[in-house]
Amino acid sequence: MFKKILIANRGEIACRIIRTAKKMGIATVAVYSDADARSPFVLMADEAVHIGPSPAAQSYLLADKIIAACKQTGAEAVHPGYGFLSERTSFAEALAAEGIAFIGPPPGAIAAMGDKIESKKLALEAGVNVVPGFVGEIDDTEHAVRIAEEIGYPVMMKASAGGGGKGMRLAYSEKDVREGFEATKREGLNSFGDDRVFIEKFILNPRHIEIQILGDQHGNILYLNERECSIQRRHQKVVEEAPSPFVTPKMRKAMGEQCVALARAVGYFSAGTVELIVSGADPTGESFYFLEMNTRLQVEHPVTECITGIDLVEQMIRVANGEKLSFTQEDVALKGWAIENRVYAEDPYRGFLPSTGRLVRYNPPVEGDGVRVDDGVAEGGEVSIYYDPMIAKLVTYGDTREEAIDRQILALDQFEIQGLGHNIDFLSAIMQHERFRSGELTTGFIAEEYPEGFGGAPASPELLRSLAAIAAFAATAEADRARRVDGQLGKRLRPPSAWQVLIGGIAHDVSLSGDEVTVDGETLDLAMEYTPGDRIVDAEIDGKPLAVKIAKSRTGFALTTRGASHKVRVLPAHVAPLAAHMIEKIPPDLSRFLLCPMPGLLVALHVNEGDKVEAGQPLAVVEAMKMENILRAEKAGVVKSVNASTGESLAVDAVILEME
Repeated sequence: MFKKILIANRGEIACRIIRTAKKMGIATVAVYSDADARSPFVLMADEAVHIGPSPAAQSYLLADKIIAACKQTGAEAVHPGYGFLSERTSFAEALAAEGIAFIGPPPGAIAAMGDKIESKKLALEAGVNVVPGFVGEIDDTEHAVRIAEEIGYPVMMKASAGGGGKGMRLAYSEKDVREGFEATKREGLNSFGDDRVFIEKFILNPRHIEIQILGDQHGNILYLNERECSIQRRHQKVVEEAPSPFVTPKMRKAMGEQCVALARAVGYFSAGTVELIVSGADPTGESFYFLEMNTRLQVEHPVTECITGIDLVEQMIRVANGEKLSFTQEDVALKGWAIENRVYAEDPYRGFLPSTGRLVRYNPPVEGDGVRVDDGVAEGGEVSIYYDPMIAKLVTYGDTREEAIDRQILALDQFEIQGLGHNIDFLSAIMQHERFRSGELTTGFIAEEYPEGFGGAPASPELLRSLAAIAAFAATAEADRARRVDGQLGKRLRPPSAWQVLIGGIAHDVSLSGDEVTVDGETLDLAMEYTPGDRIVDAEIDGKPLAVKIAKSRTGFALTTRGASHKVRVLPAHVAPLAAHMIEKIPPDLSRFLLCPMPGLLVALHVNEGDKVEAGQPLAVVEAMKMENILRAEKAGVVKSVNASTGESLAVDAVILEME
C-alpha cells in the first residue's frame, strides 16, 4: 500500500480524501494557493506545499507544480478529487512518466470519456442510446444557429470539457443561441481550458439519473446502484439522493449493465459515473439516454456510500495500488435512503447571486444519528471569488426516504451560517415541498415551482402560532434578565405574562402562566429552554421537534426555521395598541440604478449613455465564481450615465449605470 499520497485539490473534497487516507494509515500531502493558506484541509494534512497565487490557473491547474510537490515530499500517488486536473489526460500521463501513481482511471479512458464530443461517438459505436444532437466541431455562432434549427428547439449548448454545471446554456430560440453560444465558449475556456461546444436536443420533463461505476485493474467492473440528481438550478445539481424514487429493480439492472458494458469498452477502472437522462413520462425506464461519463469521483458520492456501506475513496486508493475488488456485484447492498443537499454561498432571495465574504459564524449540525457533513471551511474563514461557491454537503440517511427528508429539514434548521448569503432556507423549502416529497421530480423542478424566484418557504398557521409562543417565551426571559441588572427596572418588577406577537402580518395573543402557554386561547405543549444570547432554540411543540435560529431585534426577534426568516414584533399586551401610532420608514427608490448584485468582474457592457432600453434587455455581464451573470433592465428608459468600465472589478451594490 502507498505510504504517502498527495491530494491535488482543495476544500471539502481534500478534507474528505485526507480522512480516509488517515483511516488507512497513509500519510497525506496538501497543496494550496494563497487564498487557501489557512484552510482546514491544509491543517488536516501531514504536510502542505504552497503552489502559487489564488487563481486556479496559476496554482491548482498547473500539473508541473503538483508533480514538483510530489517530488519534494516523496508522495507516491496523487488523488485529484473532482474538477481541476481530475479529468485531464495530460496530467495522468505526466504522473505516469514520473513514476507517480494516479488514483483514478487510465489515461486512455479519460481521453475517451472525458471529452463529451468523443464520448458520444464512442457510445454510438458501442450501441448505447445517446441524446440526438450534433457531435462535432462548431465553427461559430451562425453555425450553432443552423445546427440548433436542424435539431429542433429546445437545445442544450455544452462545453465539451465541461462539468459541475459550468459551460451550459439552454436555448429555446435563435435569440437564446446567439446570446449564449459565445458565453458557453468563454466559460469552457476559463474553467477547463477548452472552448469547444456541442449541441444536443433537450429532453422535456427529464429526470437525471446516474450510475456509480467501480472497477479494478483486473477486469472486474461493478455498478453501485443509482443516484437521482434531477433537482438542479442552471444545470448545477442542488439535491441528490440514492436510490431514485423513480427507478425500478428492472430499470436499475438494465441501466447498470449497459453502463458497465460502456466502461468495459474503454478499459475503465477506478470510480466513475455514467450520467443518463430519462424521460419521466416513461415508467418502463426504456427511454434512457447516455449523456456523459465523468471519469472521477462525483460531488454526490456520499449518498452512494450511505446506502452501500462502501468507502469509494478507499476503493479508489486500493485499485490504484493494484488490488482486486474484494466484493462482487451480488455483494453490493442497497439499504435505506440517503439525501445530499449542497449548501452554497449564494443568495436565493436575490436571484441566487453568488455571495462571497467571511464566515463570521459557521456552525454545522452535529454529525451522527443519520447526519453527515462534508465541508472544507471553518468559522472565520473566507469564501473567495476564485473557486466554487459550495460551502458544505449536508447528507442525511434513514431507513426510508421520508425519514431521510425529515432529518434534512431538522439538520438545516440547526445549520448556522452568518456573514454571507447562503441557500439553507431554499434547501429546506425543497425538502418540505409536496412535489419533492412525492418523488415527482424533473430537472425543471426549480424553474417550474419557483418561476418568480424564491421568497422563503410558506409557513402554516400552526408553525406561526408555534413561533409566536417561542417569541413570547424568549421575550419573557429577556425581560427577566433586564430586571436583574443592578439599577434597571427593579428586582421586584415581574416580567409581563401577556404578550402580543406580530408575525406574518397577524397579531397573536400569547400568555404564559407557569408551565402553560396559550396562543389565541389555544394551549400548546411547549418544552424549550432559552437564555438571552442563545442563537438556536431547540424546542418541542406538541411532541414534535423544532429548531429555530433566533436573533434579537429592536422590537422583538428574527426567527429562522423551516425555510424562511420571520421578523417578529413582541410587545407587552398593554403596550401593543400604541404601536399603531408609530410612523413607518419608507425605503428609497433605487430602481433607476443598475447595481452590481455581487462582487465580480464587469466583462461586458451593452449600452452607452443616451441609449434607449426596454424592460428585460441585457445591459451588462458580470463574472463571479467562474459564472457569467447577465444583468437586465427592470423597466424601459434612457441611460443617463455609465459609472463603470469593462474589465473593472466591482463591489456588491456598486453603481454600473443610472437611468433617467
